[in-house]
Amino acid sequence: MGFALTSYPIGAVNGWITRDEARARTLATLRFFATAPQGDSPSDNSGFQGFFYHFLGTTKGHRFARAELSTIDTALLIAGVLFAQSWFDADHPDEAQIRALADQLYTAIDWTWITPRAPFLAMGWHPENGFIEHDWDTYNEGMLLYLLALGSPTHPLPTETWDAWTQRFDAQWTDRWGEPHIHFSALFVHQYSHCWIDFRGIQDRYIAAKGIDYFENSRRGVRAQRGYAIANPNGWAGYGADIWGLTACDGPGDFTATVDNRAREFFSYSARGPGDRDDGTLAPTAAAASIAFEPELATRAVEAMHTRYGKAIYGRYGFIDSFNPTLTLPSAPLKHGSVRPGVGWVDRDYLGIDQGPIVAMIENHRTGLVWETMRRNPHIRRGLQRAGFTGGWLT
Repeated sequence: MGFALTSYPIGAVNGWITRDEARARTLATLRFFATAPQGDSPSDNSGFQGFFYHFLGTTKGHRFARAELSTIDTALLIAGVLFAQSWFDADHPDEAQIRALADQLYTAIDWTWITPRAPFLAMGWHPENGFIEHDWDTYNEGMLLYLLALGSPTHPLPTETWDAWTQRFDAQWTDRWGEPHIHFSALFVHQYSHCWIDFRGIQDRYIAAKGIDYFENSRRGVRAQRGYAIANPNGWAGYGADIWGLTACDGPGDFTATVDNRAREFFSYSARGPGDRDDGTLAPTAAAASIAFEPELATRAVEAMHTRYGKAIYGRYGFIDSFNPTLTLPSAPLKHGSVRPGVGWVDRDYLGIDQGPIVAMIENHRTGLVWETMRRNPHIRRGLQRAGFTGGWLT
């Protein structure tokens, strides 16, 4: 939902919808979350302690099935909420209410509650059995999560949390496939936090010691993925200088099949990356949402995918989630999607977590709209400063 809240103003600026329409959609969304029931019931609530469940039902908006109370999905929501808070800055009473509801939602989150193994935030919680046993304790999309937790005016994490987290990043520092950078296989990790926060020219203590900033780190991550696609050590079909992009996405299923006299292992939904569950499945969003980091390379990749595979992977809502040119067996035991002649396996889904980053990063590349808007948000500034960021626009 955070990506949708971010896309509405982008739509208004570009003339796809009016400001009135963007305001109405945003206000309806914030009213829903602000009045959604909070509690520890397994089925009658939408969230707990200010956090929300990963999936909500489409009728009442309560917890769906046995979904976890999700720290990262709450953070993505709140990023969109704070973007709306800063963008809807007019005197209109509905815009004033948007700003007030944004504060209500953000300040209600008790970040200190979901740290069973302090100082790190747990990935989630279930009413049936408590906290998930895994924490946000490596370099990942949790940059946004921790900055929001540090910036809270009501329940902030201690300032030393950020340094305790970043000092673990050295385990992921590598120059494989390109220049030295903090590595994470799936490209969405290098993208999500940057959709809202402009890391250009600002540094914390860790990244300053490396002589770069986190924006440059993501640029290197993008180039490393392209370098991996060019090397193509596993000989997957389609990979090359202009066809690349591995991230978390759908896949054809969990099975092994013989393709061109070679046994190949395929996966269903997985976080894919260089040397990490790479089964030949490409995600257009991985390349397209990298446009703010590497405009020329990303543009060439988007154009090449569209030209080579056409309507098979691109339709009314843009690119589908994923496709796999290697898997050309119509008889494969597919869990998802279908095999199309001349293309390979193609997913059937359009996903908001694909389209949202594409829209946000194209706009950041073109105009800097999301970044410049979020620079004005006091909560974001507070989080960055408490994390120890200095320099650039923050100074």
